Amino acid sequence: MKILLLAVGKTDDKNLIQLIDIYQNRLKHYIKFELDILPDIKNVKNLSESEQKEKEGQLILKKLQPTDQLILLDEKGKEFTSLLFSSFLQKKMNAGIKQLVFVIGGPYGFSDEVYQKAQGKISLSKMTFSHQMIRLFMVEQLYRGFTILKNEPYHHE
Repeated sequence: MKILLLAVGKTDDKNLIQLIDIYQNRLKHYIKFELDILPDIKNVKNLSESEQKEKEGQLILKKLQPTDQLILLDEKGKEFTSLLFSSFLQKKMNAGIKQLVFVIGGPYGFSDEVYQKAQGKISLSKMTFSHQMIRLFMVEQLYRGFTILKNEPYHHE
């Protein structure tokens, strides 16, 4: 299985980029992983929230293959402990999924079309975080999940 993390909009913070790179490199020891940053939508000041979600949604949907399993990072999604998230990952691998795609949307969430295409939603917290921070949290949680599956001494209960 391959994991693709799609995120809308670039990150300018060099510290965040460096931390994300650390966990990306660690993650590659366990699974094929790719972080794909979708470009910011141009002229957003002239767009309504729904128009912006539609344009971002088109970019997201273009990246998907027909066999991909799409999971949205969404505030209304299911919350997991790290142990349960590692079990979730194991079930996806056991199911023979070719590519598992997690998506971090733009500031207004996802278009209806993206929601309809999704096979699930995950919430990382009831709190709100910046989209840039979520990238780091998600890559770290993926890494943590795989260390749990391998019984490696990273996660402590």
